[in-house]
Amino acid sequence: MVRIGDRERLARLAVRHHLASEHRAAGVAEVTRDLVALHSTDPASVYLSAAARLREPELAAIDRALYDDRTVVRILGMRRTMFVVPRELVPVVHAACTRALVPNQRRILLPLIEKAGIASDADRWLAEVEEKTVRALAARGEAVGAELAADVPELRMQITMNEGKSYGGSGNLTTRVLFLLSASERIVRGRPRGSWISSQYRWAPIEAWLPNGLPDLPEDAARAELVRRWLAAFGPGTPADLRWWTGWTAGEVKRALAGVDAVEVELDGGRTGLVLAGDVEPTRAPAPWVALLPALDPSVMGWPERGWFLGDHGPALFDRSGNPGPTVWSDGRVVGGWAQRRTGEVVHRLLEDVGADAAAAIRTAAERLTAWIGPVRVTPRFRTPLEQELSA
Repeated sequence: MVRIGDRERLARLAVRHHLASEHRAAGVAEVTRDLVALHSTDPASVYLSAAARLREPELAAIDRALYDDRTVVRILGMRRTMFVVPRELVPVVHAACTRALVPNQRRILLPLIEKAGIASDADRWLAEVEEKTVRALAARGEAVGAELAADVPELRMQITMNEGKSYGGSGNLTTRVLFLLSASERIVRGRPRGSWISSQYRWAPIEAWLPNGLPDLPEDAARAELVRRWLAAFGPGTPADLRWWTGWTAGEVKRALAGVDAVEVELDGGRTGLVLAGDVEPTRAPAPWVALLPALDPSVMGWPERGWFLGDHGPALFDRSGNPGPTVWSDGRVVGGWAQRRTGEVVHRLLEDVGADAAAAIRTAAERLTAWIGPVRVTPRFRTPLEQELSA
């Protein structure tokens, strides 16, 4: 069995994730394709993750890829989480992850509609409202939820969610219907209403982003393709890593792996990992490099077991739910964290000694990031201990 130790894994991460300076990418689509997806729960993460990996990290170029050229698309994907994925991967993620969400979400919503007295045949009524909403959106071209609710009054009807629970309450149907339509890939999130850190999006018909429609791929083939891409970007990894990253069951991961030509390799600590067949050659270590990556960056979120690059820094850099905040990297390892203060300055703290040269390079990177962010103020959606301390 070929051995792929931590040093090799760090070199692979630097090269394949476009983090080392000489391996930066030419465009956003290349970055997204080579990392499979960029996390979009926090909108700023998409821009900051891309900028950290681009040779010429222009804000306008990222905007163009998202909203003009549409080479990357924002969709609901793995773990029922928002991602930006390359356009050609949309049908794969939809068939592998998103499509399975729809039946269960409808089963949850239908009795709530009936209990609210809105309709006795909730299934038929909801289908009609979905069709009205799609037609209204097609007529407008793009619209926010409130505009669609003005066109389709049924969207304003109230239901009670999570009755009897502290986080329960009443709300209109707009959000639930738009969720179902987006999970069915009939509509897509378009431009935000505000700046690049805004999470309030305009909706558009899926045909506006994918003129030829969405191919209906078989689930097994889609899941095998998603696993193949994950192994190319994040391998070596384990079935447990894949189960966490995809949100699938152990059985679903096993079936997906059966459709991929993967081989076992030995990891440090005597563990066994998987890589694609033919992907066992050593990676040439790049020149020393540093990077400031945002909260929820895919290089942090690729594996649930992160000790080989994170060390003991997790308590300072992750929140209680396991969400990572902004991180400072040096030669493949997380060595600290960063935050933006109200003044706009990006500040950082090293959690270990990285040497004078790396420390100087990190200071320069922080200054460049301050200038790149400019007048915008970036506050991660999930606050971590070090980020909160630094930003105060």
